[in-house]
Amino acid sequence: MSGVVAAFAALVSVAVLGYVIGAVRLLRAGDELVLSRLAFYVATPALMFATVSRADLHALFSPVLLTEVVAVVCTQLAFVLVAKLVWRRSTGQATIGALASSYVNAGNLGVPISLYVLGDAALVAPILLFQLLVLTPGSFLVLDRGSRSARAALLLPLRNPLTVASLLGLALALSGITLPDTVMRPVDLLGGAAVPLALLAYGLSLYGSRQTAAAPEEAGVGKDIALAAALKAFAQPAVAYLTARFALGLDGTHLLAATLFAALPTAQNIYVYAVTYNTGRHLARGAILITTGLSIPIMTAIGATLG
Repeated sequence: MSGVVAAFAALVSVAVLGYVIGAVRLLRAGDELVLSRLAFYVATPALMFATVSRADLHALFSPVLLTEVVAVVCTQLAFVLVAKLVWRRSTGQATIGALASSYVNAGNLGVPISLYVLGDAALVAPILLFQLLVLTPGSFLVLDRGSRSARAALLLPLRNPLTVASLLGLALALSGITLPDTVMRPVDLLGGAAVPLALLAYGLSLYGSRQTAAAPEEAGVGKDIALAAALKAFAQPAVAYLTARFALGLDGTHLLAATLFAALPTAQNIYVYAVTYNTGRHLARGAILITTGLSIPIMTAIGATLG
């Protein structure tokens, strides 16, 4: 247990440093976008490619993914039933709410957790691919409602560098091809920057979120935010734990991974989707703010309990 707590302490300390950097104005809150883009488009794809290409395929197709799918289905169904049947929300807002209650930050925060707490960045790769290849295009099809072809919506995730890097790494792992060290050294060098960049950006975003948390909300959306945040922060990890422990009989690293990944906060790209489709923007922003604030103490408690 002490090793897991120590790993979390290291991650939290770097995230706190990002917050302090914002608080002392060394970087502006808006500079979080620069750090995030460097992590998202350069460093994290390099890390995912290097990790997945060398990974044991059994780790990539572990039962952890099944627990994530079950947890996603349960939380999304719960939100949609309440939003549509009780509150009579529009399809667009219900879709954004369902995503906010289930779509985890597997890239910026999941990769550091997987690498430094669980010791294997490949563990998060199946969840990352599931979200980008299944949840994202499926949600776009619902949000578009015919304005974009099914083929175009299905191809959109392939524009995501994390998806492309993970798929290329998976192709290498399946083929058994090993790239020479002269090719992999710069990839490893870039990948080494992924975790500190992501955590600094995460901490900086927490400071920026504090600055904007008081922004006015759409009338009546507070209960949607509360429901999405509660499902994401508490229900999803609980469902993942129960599924992993009692339905699949997992223990050790797999049980810890399944629960931790489900406890990750709502991914920030849900707000991007909400802005793009002009629906549920305040819902997405509020859920991201709340689950981000809750995620570190919740995941630290999970790590200390199950580690």
